[in-house]
Amino acid sequence: MSDVRNPAEAEVDPTAEVQRFDLHQRLQHGLMAMSFTLLVLTGWPLTTHGVGASRGLVSLFGGLEATSLLHRIAAVGMIVSALYHLMYLLSKAVRGGLRFSMLPTPKDMVDAAGNLMYFVGLKKERPRFPRFTYFEKFDYWAVFWGVMIMAGSGFLRWFPDLATAYLPAWAYEIALHAHADEALLAALAIFLWHFYNVHLRPAVFPMSRVFITGKMTMAELEEEHGAEYDEMLRK
Repeated sequence: MSDVRNPAEAEVDPTAEVQRFDLHQRLQHGLMAMSFTLLVLTGWPLTTHGVGASRGLVSLFGGLEATSLLHRIAAVGMIVSALYHLMYLLSKAVRGGLRFSMLPTPKDMVDAAGNLMYFVGLKKERPRFPRFTYFEKFDYWAVFWGVMIMAGSGFLRWFPDLATAYLPAWAYEIALHAHADEALLAALAIFLWHFYNVHLRPAVFPMSRVFITGKMTMAELEEEHGAEYDEMLRK
């Protein structure tokens, strides 16, 4: 925790909680997380169903046909969660409550450089991050990119006759490879990058509860999003 900067900060209760995510945001995240996990668990054995552990997963899910059905159900869930989020943003925009804090800014580049310098010992303190850090924005926009690729290529795999009727063979082949490659990239990004940043780093290990409660303490806010904390004190 940084030293007190002004009289207003001295009056802050570090255990007081602030709302970070509302119920809709938590539901969107929950649906996306469950859908994505099921997509990984069913997609991997569908791609490599003749290999060791994949055979066990296929058997667990009730065979190839049942595994394929579960994969499609999860795909629909992922698309629904994405549409839910888009409708949520539209609703916020119409009511004038949309914040653009997820958009990349020049400060993100400065923060990324500052954070790297902190990690290698060239700075004594981490940057004071805004409401969303540069790595949180990366996670967010990576999901947008991933959903578009996975949904588009997955649709072509789901309806191959329709796809090959209107697309050349090479385009269909690209879609097949894009689906598998993006799935692997997304799984690695989520289970390594995202899980560490959100749940496994020492400050919150073994799990951050923010995605469940939607709240964090003022002490956590000051530590993880210092620029937003400072802005709150100025109001």
